[in-house]
Amino acid sequence: MARHPAIALLEFGSVTAGIVAGDAMVKRAPVALHSGTVQPGHYLVLIAGEVGDVEEAVDAGTTASGDVLLDLVLLSDVHPDVVAALRGARLPGPAEALGIIETQTVASILEAADAGVKGAAADLLEVHLADGLGGRGYLLFGGTVSDVEAAVDIGSARAHEGTLVRRAVISRLHDEMRADLDAHPRFGPSVGRGGGGDAAG
Repeated sequence: MARHPAIALLEFGSVTAGIVAGDAMVKRAPVALHSGTVQPGHYLVLIAGEVGDVEEAVDAGTTASGDVLLDLVLLSDVHPDVVAALRGARLPGPAEALGIIETQTVASILEAADAGVKGAAADLLEVHLADGLGGRGYLLFGGTVSDVEAAVDIGSARAHEGTLVRRAVISRLHDEMRADLDAHPRFGPSVGRGGGGDAAG
């Protein structure tokens, strides 16, 4: 996904409706589109482009989707770290504190990520979306305790109404926990990798 000033993500509870909406969006305005299925049977449509074009496309998508649009986010001046995280970028490494925000929808976690990284000096370490999470999203912020607390506060406040699952700030994350988070976010690969402890047997 090339650098664009605006992105929008629409989250549908129907694969059929998502495909119909995505088609309507790219027919309405010249936007770049990325779409596909995620767990649990949802369909995501991500578009990027100039602000006016993205707004036009979102209007077309919401009109075409009927009552199966679960959530949406439109970021008219998206932070480049959010775009990098969407592409799968991860920033492991030492930090004084770790912040976590978890939401019920993908659109909501993107809103929280963008707000938090713009509003505080914390780093957006990574974002995880939908698959393997029952459709949820979560993010990790890193930095000083005060910066991470500010990012979590700002991001949580911007999470869409009713979607915030939980938030936390951990100071002085244990090295073993940090190594596990840095290695892989999923349980299976983490166990298969082995580690310093004998918890798995």
